[in-house]
Amino acid sequence: MIALTSRIRYYDFLRDVLVLALSTFGGPQAHLAHFHKVLVERKKYITDEELMEINSLCQILPGPTSTQTLTAVGFKIGGPNLAYLTLLVWILPAVVFMTAAAIFMSSIQTKHLSLDFTRFIQPIAVGFVSYGAYAITVKSISTKTGIALMITAAVVSYFVQTPFIFPFILLFAGLVTALKYKKQPKDEAEKKLVVPWSNFMLWLCVLIFAAVLGGTTKALPVKLFENFYRSGSLVFGGGQVLAPLLYTEFVDDRLSDEAESQSKASVLKTKLKTRYSPKPYHHPISHDEFLSGYAFVQALPGPLFSFAAYIGALSSRDYGIAGSLAGALMSSAGIFLPGTFLIFFVIRFWSSLKKYRAVRASLEGITAASAGLVSASAIILFQPLENTVLNFATTIVTFCLLAFTRLPPPFIIIGGLILGVIIK
Repeated sequence: MIALTSRIRYYDFLRDVLVLALSTFGGPQAHLAHFHKVLVERKKYITDEELMEINSLCQILPGPTSTQTLTAVGFKIGGPNLAYLTLLVWILPAVVFMTAAAIFMSSIQTKHLSLDFTRFIQPIAVGFVSYGAYAITVKSISTKTGIALMITAAVVSYFVQTPFIFPFILLFAGLVTALKYKKQPKDEAEKKLVVPWSNFMLWLCVLIFAAVLGGTTKALPVKLFENFYRSGSLVFGGGQVLAPLLYTEFVDDRLSDEAESQSKASVLKTKLKTRYSPKPYHHPISHDEFLSGYAFVQALPGPLFSFAAYIGALSSRDYGIAGSLAGALMSSAGIFLPGTFLIFFVIRFWSSLKKYRAVRASLEGITAASAGLVSASAIILFQPLENTVLNFATTIVTFCLLAFTRLPPPFIIIGGLILGVIIK
């Protein structure tokens, strides 16, 4: 009976993950708001504190934060098997959509995609992020130190907009509250910390093996896997940070049509930059294809790292549809596996680690800083949008629907898409 109950719960959890994969727009911060709404408030798979602890851990590690967070939740509920299924269900829709977009671009030689119907998705995403910041602040921060750290984190992350600042903010905030460890009760079960290194060694061995195999065979699928695995092992901050790295590695040296209207000095500078940038692939993609794909992934639900599938499919287009599918598969595996291995490495000894009073005390600061990062991201995400009454109203209405009604997030997204079709 217990096993049957567990299987039913696992099925329910994976179904909820699929719903999240089809309805979460806007990047890691917006994803966290969705996770909180579904996993904590509605289904109670985990608590507020557990979700924030996991998310804070993932922000310190390289890789796709929201993917790592959701995968770690699956690990906490059902161990490695459920965690890998969670990863697959979460990334599959976005990877399929982006692979199809790449094949579509390649087949009809299109340079511009009309995404006007998604014009309300970005302000809706800001509304999700704003609600996430509000919910975290109200439920998780109750001390003056926490409030001060939240404000400090928000201000610093707003003015220093680089992903490498995130781990430092979280570690600094954790250190501040760790100094108050004496206020934490002693844990009689506190034992010597044992670190299982298997997943860390797995991450490292795959990194070395892929590099050696790619350099030896020169096979495009292997080189794609190696490139994305290396990128996924080094990038902090989500898909927005991954984009400039991929642009440097994959975009063709040819200037876009827009570059022709630049000054001669700007054109020369662009030529020099692209000519002497190493391009590891014989068939890189064009500037316009890259920008079209990046715009498309912003309009899709799920992880922004699925952009890797688009790049991989286009890089392999000369080998037909089968080659594009293989390129998308290898690129997706490469970008998502490193972060998964690393969070599995940390989560296995996290329960033992947080039995130490200093570690438990540090969680107050880390949670407060996380709330500050989400608050700042809401402002940062809204700034590129046009300052129109419609965008402001869309964000405010989204926030109110989430805060004061039980309307499921997918209905809000669908409503935004319908409005985008109706309002020209």
